[in-house]
Amino acid sequence: MGSRRRIGSWPVYRQLTGPDRRGLGAAADSGKFRQARTSTADAVVKSVCPYCAVGCGQNVYVQDAPGGSGGTGPPRRKVVQIEGDPDSPVSRGRLCPKGSASLQLTTGGSRQYKVRYRRPFGTEFEDLDLDTAMDMIADRVLAARRQGWQWDVDGDRTRRTLGFASLGGATLDNEENYLIKKLFTALGAIQIENQARI
Repeated sequence: MGSRRRIGSWPVYRQLTGPDRRGLGAAADSGKFRQARTSTADAVVKSVCPYCAVGCGQNVYVQDAPGGSGGTGPPRRKVVQIEGDPDSPVSRGRLCPKGSASLQLTTGGSRQYKVRYRRPFGTEFEDLDLDTAMDMIADRVLAARRQGWQWDVDGDRTRRTLGFASLGGATLDNEENYLIKKLFTALGAIQIENQARI
């Protein structure tokens, strides 16, 4: 008698023995209205998952937010949801658990908005904003190119630099690798490689 009472409390048993056998009526109604996470988005941007080298397509739902500088700057876009892209020939709308959770890359509390930098011969780290760090990287690339430039080697015209190299990671997709190759070749670098090919 006790086991029959326990089975009778199972939702699937109540559904199969009740009037709503297909679960389309009261059995499927939670009683609460739920708003879709994508309903607040102003636009959908196509993207590629940043994790492994498979290159699964993503739909990134963004919402226009007030700009920087006290709201007077250009509007910034805030990511509200990331889902699989059904138009992607690679993943056909499916994402692995890491790809499904990639929203945390943009909205997670541990996302860094500054760079830890230690000056030459320094003993302490200091915080730099991202714009300053990017300007420092650009200045150093140009300086390394200038110092390591070779117009010719043993009488053969080379027009190259050995001052820097590029090693890409597996999360770079074909389009990003194409742009990196064009940029570094235009700068004169010849040491351009990708971790996915090694």
